[in-house]
Parts: sequence; C-alpha cells; structure tokens
Amino acid sequence: MANEEKDSVEDYLPLKDFKAEIEVQEGAFSLCFWLYLMSSTAFPARLIQVQSGAMEGAPFLVLSEKKKMVLLPLSILHKEAPETCDLTSLSEVPHVAMETEFPMEKWIHIGCEVSSDFVLLHIDGEIAGKKAMSSLFNKDSISSGLTKITLVCGGGDDNSLQGYVHNHKVLPLTSSIMEYYAKDPPLQLSIDNSSASEIEEGSDGVWSIVGGKASCRRIFSLDVVLLDAFSHPINKELEVIASLVYADNGAPVEKTSDGEAPLLASQDGVEFASCDRPSKMLHGHASFKLKISQLSSKCDNRMFRIMFHMPKLETYPFLKAFSPPIRCISRNRSTRISSRLWKRPASANDQLNLSQLSGLDDETLELHHSSIHEEKLSPSSKRCRLGQDDECNSHSRTANQVKNVVRRSDSLEELDVSQTDSESPEARNSALKSTSSSRNPMSDATIFKYCLAGLTEKTLLLKEISSTGSNEELLSFSHQVSLYSGCSHHRHQIAMAKRLIEEGNKAWNLISQNKHQVPWESVVFEIEEQFMKIACCNSRALTQQDFELLRRIAGCQEYLAQENFEKMWCWLYPVALTLSKDWINTMWSSTSPKWIEGFITKEEAETSLQGSRGLQESGTFVLRFPTSRSWPHPDAGSLVVTYVSSKHAIHNKLISLDQMFSSAEREKNAKPLQDMLLAEPELSRLGRQEIY
Repeated sequence: MANEEKDSVEDYLPLKDFKAEIEVQEGAFSLCFWLYLMSSTAFPARLIQVQSGAMEGAPFLVLSEKKKMVLLPLSILHKEAPETCDLTSLSEVPHVAMETEFPMEKWIHIGCEVSSDFVLLHIDGEIAGKKAMSSLFNKDSISSGLTKITLVCGGGDDNSLQGYVHNHKVLPLTSSIMEYYAKDPPLQLSIDNSSASEIEEGSDGVWSIVGGKASCRRIFSLDVVLLDAFSHPINKELEVIASLVYADNGAPVEKTSDGEAPLLASQDGVEFASCDRPSKMLHGHASFKLKISQLSSKCDNRMFRIMFHMPKLETYPFLKAFSPPIRCISRNRSTRISSRLWKRPASANDQLNLSQLSGLDDETLELHHSSIHEEKLSPSSKRCRLGQDDECNSHSRTANQVKNVVRRSDSLEELDVSQTDSESPEARNSALKSTSSSRNPMSDATIFKYCLAGLTEKTLLLKEISSTGSNEELLSFSHQVSLYSGCSHHRHQIAMAKRLIEEGNKAWNLISQNKHQVPWESVVFEIEEQFMKIACCNSRALTQQDFELLRRIAGCQEYLAQENFEKMWCWLYPVALTLSKDWINTMWSSTSPKWIEGFITKEEAETSLQGSRGLQESGTFVLRFPTSRSWPHPDAGSLVVTYVSSKHAIHNKLISLDQMFSSAEREKNAKPLQDMLLAEPELSRLGRQEIY
C-alpha cells in the first residue's frame, strides 16, 4: 500500500525545483511536461528561464499579464531573441502565445518545440501557435560549446510562483510531443457534484446544509473521484478523509461546546468523527454520508468548506478537493433561495419544452419563436438541490407541504393544489373532485407515505404495491401521487414499476442461474441482449465504455451480486424504455452523426466540449443520460443536454420528456427531437464525439 502511494506521486515536483538540462542537437530540441499552477500565482510571471551561459536569466516560458502562456525565442538560435525582456511589454517581442487564459488549479500539458527556424507551442496535445524565426545557429556555436543550456524555474524566492510539474521530458529529435501527451497523465481529486443529495444551493453559490443538534441535523451525501488529466477514473486502493474547515482561511473548525467533532460520518445509523472513518475508493470513487454538528451562527456566522484529502498525500493541493462555501443552519431557520423565474410555453406540441430544463446555476432557456410568460415560483420550488442539476423544475410541493396537508385534513378536497407545468388549475381541480368521489384502491396513508419517502423507501413501497396491485391500480396510484406532490413526472416512474421489477427478476434469474454471484465478464452479453430488446434497437451495440459505466453504477468489481444488478437495472431500464420511443430511437441508432452519446458521465461530456484553446464555440452541445438518476427518481431515463452557452460557460440541463410521453397522439405528432434542439437559440451544433 505504501509503495503504491509512493509510486503514484514520485514524479510530482514543485515548480520551484524544476530543472532541465538540454543539449541542442542540429539546432533543435523539444521539451514537454504537465503543469499545475495555484490560483495564488502572481502574473505576469517568468515560469521558466535559462540558467547557463551568456543567456542566463533570459525568459523562455512566461505567463503574461492576461494569463496567457507565452513561448519566447532563444538568443543562441534566433536573431529575434531580445537581450532583455520586460514582461509587461511582451507584444513588442516575437513570441508564440495561446489564445485563451491559462487555467489555474488544473493539470495542463505543455509542449515546447524549438528549432533554429521556428518556435512552436503545444497545449494539451494540440498546436496552440507557431512562429517563424531567423536562424543564428552555425558550426561556430557548436565548437564553442553553446549548444548546452539549462532551464530552471524563474520564480525566484518570493513564493509568488506556486505550482507543480509532472513527467517533464527532454525529447529526442525522433520523438513527437503528442506521443508523450497520452503517457502517464497526472491525477487530481475532485468532488462529483452529480452524486450530492440533501444539499441546497443559493443563487450566490453557497451551499445550505441543515446541521446542529443530533435531533435536527440531516445526513447529506457526497462522492469524490480520483481522475487523471483526461477525466478517467483511476482505480487505486486509497483512503479519503473528510474534514470541516473555515472557508476564509482553511483552518479546522473547532469542536462544539459539547466536545463533539464538527463533521460526522454516518455508518449504519451510528455517527463517528469523520477523521476516524476514512472512505475507501472503489473504481476511483469514494462515497461519504456526512452530518455537520457545528452551526455557522455559533462561529461568528463564518462559512465552512468540506476538505477531502488522502492520508500521507495531503501536501499536494491537487490531491485535495474542497466543497463550495457552506452555511450550516438549524432546521427552523429559513434557507436562502434563488430568485430565478421559470418560463412555460403556450404549446408543447410545436417546440421542445426547454423551459423544463433546470440547472444548478443556469437560468432557464427561452423558447425560440414561442409565446411565453413568467411565473414566480413558491419558495419551496425555487430551491435548487445540488447534484440534481438535471432535475425537473415542476416539483412545486415539498415534503413539509404534504405534512401540513396531512395535519389539516384527510380529505382530498381540502388539498391546496398548485399548478404544474403540464396541468391547468381547472384540470387539476376536476381530477381531484373525481378522485375524491371514486373508489380509491390505495389509501391516503400510502399516497402520503410515498410522497414523503426517499428513493430507497419509494423503491421498497413500489415493489410491495407491484406484487399485489394490478396495472390499473398502479396507474391510479401514479395519478394520485402526481396530484399530491405537484410533480407529474412521478407518474411515468410509477407506471413502469411492475414491468421493470418483473423483467428485472427474470433477467437476474437468467443471468445468475441460482448463484449468489456471477463473474461480470460473463454477464455483459446478457445485459446487452436485455437492453437492446427493451430499447427496440438492434443496430447499435453497447461499447466497452458503456459497460464500464454500468459496472460503476452497479458498484461491483469482478463479480456481480443481485444487489449490484438491481442498482444497475434501476438505471438502465428507464434509459432503455426512453430509447424505445420511435422519435428517440432513431437518434440513438444514428452513429453518423452520433446524436446521443453512449453512457458517459457529466465530467466526460464537459471534457468533450473543451480543446487546447479553451471551450468549443457557443452553442456546441452533446446529449447524454444523467448517471445520477435511477428509478424511481422522477427524472430517471431523461436526456440531458451539455452545452457551451453564449457566455462561454458549460451548462447541463434536463430535457423533460414527460409532456411527449403524456399521450400517444402527442408523441405521434411531435417534431424530430434534433430539429427542436437546433431550433433553440442556445444550441447550434452537435459537439465532437471523442470522449477522452
């Protein structure tokens, strides 16, 4: 274990200790390395300079005032090389520069190709710029021994330049920088926001978490993932520890007045100090169920952060992950909420209902050529749960509202039903009256229990109902839950319950052959057969990347148990059912262009929209299925569009298919989804398909 940890970080070098001795052969050399710069780095900054000979102190690689990486010529090779260089006036010196700002606190691959005739800068495996130069190289320079140079960090001793270098190489003339780009990428620890639950984010980006006394604090969930520079999870047997620190200075938060640890890890209903309960990584992921016992109000209203780190490796900032600022509040205190508006189209038949897309930090996209109106949300529905950036925004009723209804009356007629985005007040009132006057196969207690339950409880309840109830009773139950909860998206998940459970049991019996565990490699064929059968698609098979994601969702390694299979099935079945719809099936079957990506994560989708010169052009998008949405979550099986906005930022938004699933006639008359997507002003072109 110790040797594995050592091997994983032995090539990480502080930038201040960087040194490369180069022998210029035939007037040329190449140098490449991975670079990680801290956000505290002052600029302009002389990153690398020449140490030896008459050129000592001459800058070679510079971060400009505009935070752009700049490669300069060398006086040993080029006439254009300046005798001195003022970093504030780089425009007066011949150079090569990247077009966008250099990202801070992210690993970037730098390649410098220098010849007597040109200088060339590579960023993340792509050419960022090339500049022709006038050669000074001759035989006299060879005989005088000026072909050997030493490059070192140019930051000095004032700590203004902080960063790390990984895998720096001086390349032979026969090698290319691109060959080394893919070799031994560095690692970085990140928070997987898609896994978060029971966390609310305000419009200012601050998380609100209910904490404090044992009777009040809530469990919230977070995952961290160890990724390489290409966003691939790295499977290493490491442990991760979570701790609570102050957001302003990173100092540890003190224990409570009762001597309780400020951050607690919950395991099997028992609370432990988080520092005593590290989480082991599985396929690059470590999961945490946490509680905060210390309130911000008890700490001069200061905000916190959760810091994740790996023991013995915490000296490396890229192997730490920090949450956004956290305001820990008591249960009876109102949370800060967003003041965003949601918009609803006049008709869902002619346009893609992008008003039902919702994101953590995104405004609602306006519909193109569609009449819209604005309606303010109630405080409960304006809350935006982190990790549910793909969640529907038609949840107009919270658990507290349902509890209040239970306390007020057992009568459906006294329920104050708010309007959803798919039902008018008249239709809802009529439905309530008809429900109250007809025989109700499910008791009010069962309906309320489902509305208040978490996903695990919902799953168990639906299994019980499906085993005894008919399809008609399930449909009636789904309708009543939608009315009570104010979210019509529950209807689709409840309606598929009986078929999902029955076909899942048949599939597992076929796969397991009465064995408790089966090798993963032996079940992939049967999983693919079941998927293609439900999705009604024989032209597009699942890829190795798809199966790797399914295994991560299942939470298994070499062997698959029934528990793992059920986790995977609850995600895969709604996806396959969505793809069985004719107007989506056509898009899935299309591989040129590939309208819908395979099974990829949010991070992989965002990486596909980035290049060496920054983000792709505005309007570029990819379609994917959210990996954090499993049945019976109301958004299970939905599509998410990941796109570059007009403000050159990446957003993830859910496409609600509920409107088109609501009737066969509406689905039949729906325009092709690709046409509706391209009609949106924020979406203009399909993104590239390479997922690194």
